[in-house]
Amino acid sequence: MRFRPCIDIHNGKVKQIVGGSLRDEGDAARENFVSERDAAFFAELYQKDNLRGGHVILLNPSTSPYYEATKAQAMRALAAYPQGLQLGGGVNPENASEFLDAGASHVIVTSYVFRDGQIRYENLERLVRVTGREHLVLDLSCRKKEGAYYIVTDRWQKFTEVRLSEETLDELAGYCDEFLVHAADVEGKSAGIETEVAKLLGGWGKRPVTYAGGVGSYHDLQVLSEAGKEKVDVTIGSALDLFGGPLSYREILRILHS
Repeated sequence: MRFRPCIDIHNGKVKQIVGGSLRDEGDAARENFVSERDAAFFAELYQKDNLRGGHVILLNPSTSPYYEATKAQAMRALAAYPQGLQLGGGVNPENASEFLDAGASHVIVTSYVFRDGQIRYENLERLVRVTGREHLVLDLSCRKKEGAYYIVTDRWQKFTEVRLSEETLDELAGYCDEFLVHAADVEGKSAGIETEVAKLLGGWGKRPVTYAGGVGSYHDLQVLSEAGKEKVDVTIGSALDLFGGPLSYREILRILHS
């Protein structure tokens, strides 16, 4: 299990938010932390510590008045750590090349691939023609409904009809290099992980996959490691001291990369 760092950008600022609180209307979100540092500062830190495969996430839609400021922050991060970071948030075939050319190793996509609640394979194939499978991460972030986990889109606001399952992972694995899965119900709450999600991802284990959501203690890392059978990487946001939380960034590196 490796640590994958993150840089979440909302309204032009590096932030940690409660994932389920994000709303496009009014660009609103419940904030856990707003950094005085820009995105390039965090990118340079991750580069210095040789942490690859972290995620830069744009949390404003392209229609937002804040989008250009958010995008500018992301571009500074990519320039500071070329080929070390992945970028997600509103990616489609029209802008994917721009982010890859700016230094992203991969682009991360959900909403373009899932439309009207279904996987749109024509969109996925169009995207892969632009990025290549080797530069694409599919974000299968999920929320629980009626006892099952369903993939959610549009900054975790809309449920699809597609369940997160081994069958879905098998179906999509041929189109991408990695998967990213936010357990959106616990995202930003630092109150424990969704072990069911971790067990599913670890039991599958055919592609690199990163889990995000709910890590709030060092014990949670142990739980995730066991549930994910050491096959699932982890992102930690709000609980990290870099973002005002109780967990030491240096201690996380010691535990996961020593």
